[in-house]
Amino acid sequence: MIAFVSGPVAALSPTLAVVEVGGVGMAVQCTPNTIAGLRVGEEARLATSLVVREDSLTLYGFADDDERQVFELLQTASGVGPRLAQAMLGVHSPDALRRAVEAGDEKALTAVPGIGKKGAQKLLLELKGKLGAPQGPGALVGAQRAAAAGPAPWTEQLSAALIGLGYASREAEEAVAAVTPQAEAAIADGGSAPVPQLLRAALQTLNRAR
Repeated sequence: MIAFVSGPVAALSPTLAVVEVGGVGMAVQCTPNTIAGLRVGEEARLATSLVVREDSLTLYGFADDDERQVFELLQTASGVGPRLAQAMLGVHSPDALRRAVEAGDEKALTAVPGIGKKGAQKLLLELKGKLGAPQGPGALVGAQRAAAAGPAPWTEQLSAALIGLGYASREAEEAVAAVTPQAEAAIADGGSAPVPQLLRAALQTLNRAR
C-alpha cells in the first residue's frame, strides 16, 4: 500500500494532483478542498489510499491521515465506492461526518451529490459506530481546513470545486452568484475571498434549492 506521497506539485486540475516522487509523476485523485490547498511548484504531502480494480489502479489523496481513514471506513457501507466516499469528504470534514452519523442527520448526508433520502437513511444505519468519536471542536466542512486563496480568481476556484463535486455548470454558476456578496464583503474589508468558507455557503445554497 502507498501510505503517502511527498514532493513538488507538477500539475493540478479540479479533482487531480500530479506529485513528482523520485522523478515519477504520481496522479492522485483529490477532493476540490484538498486541491485548493496545493500550489504548482510547491512541496506537498498527501496521505493516500490505493484502490485496486481489475482494470485500474487509482490513488486517492487526502490532506491528512484522518481523512484517509474515514475514506476507507466509509467504503465498508454497502453501495459506497471510492468516488462516493471522496464526494462525502469533499462536502464534510471527517468530524462532520462522525457527528452526522452520531446524530442521525439525514440532511447532512443528502447534501452530498449522489445521496438521496433513502440512501442517507441506509448509510446512517450501516455507519453507526464505525467512524469513531469526533476528534475536533466542531462539525466543519472539510474545505475549512484547506488554504483559502489561490492563483486563480475565487470565482473560478469555487466553480471548479463545485463541478468537481458533481454539480452541473449551471448550478455552480448560480451558487457562485449567491455567495458573491459574501466574497465582496470580505474583499472590501481588506482581505481576500475565503474560498473554503464560500464553498461551504455555496453547498448550503444548493442543498436548499433541491
